[in-house]
Amino acid sequence: MPEWSNWSGSVRATPVRVEAPRTEAEVQDLVRRAAADGLAVRPAGTRHSFVPLCATDGVAVDLYHLTGVERIDGDVATIAGGTRIADIGETLRAAGLSLHNQGDIDVQTVTGAIGTGTHGTGPTLGNLPSGVCGLRVVTGSGDLVECSPTTEPDLFEAARLSLGALGIITAVSFRCLPAYNLHERIWFEGPDESLAAITERVAATRHYEFFWHPSRDLFEHKTLAVTDAEPDLLPDRKREYVDHSHRVFPSVREAKFNEMEYSIPADAGIACFTEIRALMQECYPDVQWPVEYRTLAADTVWLSPALGRPTVTISIHEDASRPYDALFGDCEAVFRAYDGRPHWGKVHNRTAADLAPTYERWDDFWRTRAAFDPDGRFLNDHLRTVGGL
Repeated sequence: MPEWSNWSGSVRATPVRVEAPRTEAEVQDLVRRAAADGLAVRPAGTRHSFVPLCATDGVAVDLYHLTGVERIDGDVATIAGGTRIADIGETLRAAGLSLHNQGDIDVQTVTGAIGTGTHGTGPTLGNLPSGVCGLRVVTGSGDLVECSPTTEPDLFEAARLSLGALGIITAVSFRCLPAYNLHERIWFEGPDESLAAITERVAATRHYEFFWHPSRDLFEHKTLAVTDAEPDLLPDRKREYVDHSHRVFPSVREAKFNEMEYSIPADAGIACFTEIRALMQECYPDVQWPVEYRTLAADTVWLSPALGRPTVTISIHEDASRPYDALFGDCEAVFRAYDGRPHWGKVHNRTAADLAPTYERWDDFWRTRAAFDPDGRFLNDHLRTVGGL
């Protein structure tokens, strides 16, 4: 049997087979064959989840043949499901468009990114699922279904952040913005001035985030501002440059790590971070990886960690070669005390019993999931635990 692992090496699986369909018809066929063989089906993505979200002992599906921007209609771009975010920016730019926001990892497929709620930063900006306006999904019966807010609306609402739990998404339509450039600026400060300025900087900046380096108690601040200036390396300025948005958003992540991220109500973000900082200084002074602090607008996506509330996201990292259970477990207790919701693709220890009360559309999601995949073809043990199935 083929061996499968995630990017950091923390999750491993042995699927019966790995399939790479070249057409939507082949996706339909593999789902029907898996059903005939009694096998589960899981989308593999680019393996950036830190939990067993994609792990299966059935059929792992890699969509790397289903790629490219299919069409652009006005401000809507329809993109094949296996396309990496890194591979769409230039095409959108040529059409005068850009995604409304991006995370700092652009090697994910578009379906993997929306499937776990990938996001960038900005208090007026939503995550990637919030920009989705249409989808094509191969359901548990092997049928190909198009959905939107007006066509199969329940499937649309569930599928735009689906955990891969109700089908294989073969195409995603995003509503885009007119193309824009960004001016990136990075600088370092100590804790007193940094903590005093967080609220002001979040309010004043389209994209603002910081990384706290615990071993030095040093804050690395980053802002991205929309600008009419042309691309420029700004050689006379340290840690600043201007470029097209899709070139500015990504960061290179070569060293491997594991990660926990929680979404906190925005008005509790600073208090939660302050408690995390104190915990790590007291109990985990040897951690070298930074803690990241970002913001998100409230949205209406059923399983979005930002559902119904302006949000701060706080991310804890640890080197892939080091144990992380104690660190992440203690941090998770703090996050939960602030009504935190976990990032679906990052380490957490939550189950349906304690997740359901935090999501007002929780039952709607799992009801819709069952309607389009009544045999549980797209489930694995991790999803059964998360969903209480």
